Amino acid sequence: MSFDLSVWALPDGASPADVRAAVQRCRQGQHVDSYPDPRVVAFYRAITASYPDRPARPGSPWEVTPLHAAADHVAMCLFATCEDQVLLDIERLAAENGLMLFDPQDGSVYPPPTAYPASR
Repeated sequence: MSFDLSVWALPDGASPADVRAAVQRCRQGQHVDSYPDPRVVAFYRAITASYPDRPARPGSPWEVTPLHAAADHVAMCLFATCEDQVLLDIERLAAENGLMLFDPQDGSVYPPPTAYPASR
């Protein structure tokens, strides 16, 4: 059983409804046709520096590799048994990069905590 999360680079002021709408468009195959958002690139590079996805190593938190990286988001399928530190790292890196975090298990959207300055 897996645990899925995704991080989203949306414009300032985006609401949880905006994130859910972006997720729906992605699920329907409607992807943003643009250059990758630098916040997404920075997140992907940082998370895969700690937890490589190409190739995944033994003990990897990723159930599916490589991670799904698009211009405006990164989707991650984690083993349900992954260490809590992995989730904390995902949350921290999302916040550091000003990304919204989406939990498809219950549809929750978490904006970046204000404790971390957003990188732009």
